[in-house]
Amino acid sequence: HEVTVLEARPRIGGRIHTSQRWPDMPMDLGASWIHGLRGNPLTALAREAGARLVTTSYDASLLIGPEGGIIDPDLTRAERILAEALRAADRLDRDISLARALETSPGWRQAPAAERRLVTHLVNSTLEQEYGAPARLLSAWSGEDDEVFPGDDALFPDGFAAVAAHLARGLDIRLSAEASAIAPGEVRLADGTRIAADHIICTLPLGVLAAGRVRFTEALAARRRAAIANLGMGLLNKCCLRFDAAAWPDDVDWIGWLGEQPGLWAEWVPLSRSLGLPVLTGFNAADQAGEIEALDDADTAASALEALRAMFGSRFPAPRAVQVTRWGRDRHSLGSYSFNAVGTGSGTRRALAGAEWEGRLWFAGEATSPDFFGTAHGALMSGRHVAAEILAG
Repeated sequence: HEVTVLEARPRIGGRIHTSQRWPDMPMDLGASWIHGLRGNPLTALAREAGARLVTTSYDASLLIGPEGGIIDPDLTRAERILAEALRAADRLDRDISLARALETSPGWRQAPAAERRLVTHLVNSTLEQEYGAPARLLSAWSGEDDEVFPGDDALFPDGFAAVAAHLARGLDIRLSAEASAIAPGEVRLADGTRIAADHIICTLPLGVLAAGRVRFTEALAARRRAAIANLGMGLLNKCCLRFDAAAWPDDVDWIGWLGEQPGLWAEWVPLSRSLGLPVLTGFNAADQAGEIEALDDADTAASALEALRAMFGSRFPAPRAVQVTRWGRDRHSLGSYSFNAVGTGSGTRRALAGAEWEGRLWFAGEATSPDFFGTAHGALMSGRHVAAEILAG
């Protein structure tokens, strides 16, 4: 088959974006890790591309307390409260939100304030950050439905974009080719251009599909329309702060913070241990990500520095440079990746995936993956599956 790739942005990669703003330090502003190296198709692809990989470990982590200083609380009780709440929700006849499952559980109701704070941090660090969605919207039945590959996670010292560049070799790729409408046998671009095609593979992000930014000239199946409307589009943003030297413990890959406002600047990834770079990346997810997106770069950096000084002391230095993402305001994605909202699950994603219009239109991308949604490898696997279906006739 002759293949033409239409990319709305002036670059390839979509939500894989390696910034070269700091020429000596490529920064992955979108996808960053291969999650689980063993059996992951991205691992083989990275090797084919000749991309360097460096592993990180969740065991190399520390937690900063509300008053600053490293703490080592016993999370056993907090983990039990969350697990029992999810098990109770599984026994219900109808799906509810993760927040409701937790707040109506006996363990939560009986827990003192300090213990609830640990549970809240656990929910944010393991679920809200993972899926980019607030607990009040996450499905209690399927919030943890995604599968994982075994093995370590790995970063790309030279940037994840090496994988996209490898895949792009020899392809006819039209940049800044924003679709405005999709019809049987034709894609119409915003500039009026019409491109004919026997088969169209639509990998538009769920946020763009849900916003109706691209018109389908013929109705989609009701189950597919329902899937687009009911699945959620999560939000996870990064603030990359560059310093002259590491002013934090440089032997860890993760730093958590139990700050005054739960979830705000609660997760940090220092790149000093893994990549040898004096860079701290702060993560905000869900509601907190939306709040921070409303700030400009200077105010975002100021908010991050305020958090860091609360964590490490008033003498913590100001960063020399900053890079900030706003995936929710990116018109070509309108979010970071999909999540299972209340009432949705793997069946919803299967309804979104596959063929439409008697096989002339196909849907792929991370949101269509029932097992690996929200990941680059899920997107890759979904595209390969659709390609195999088309080749099989």
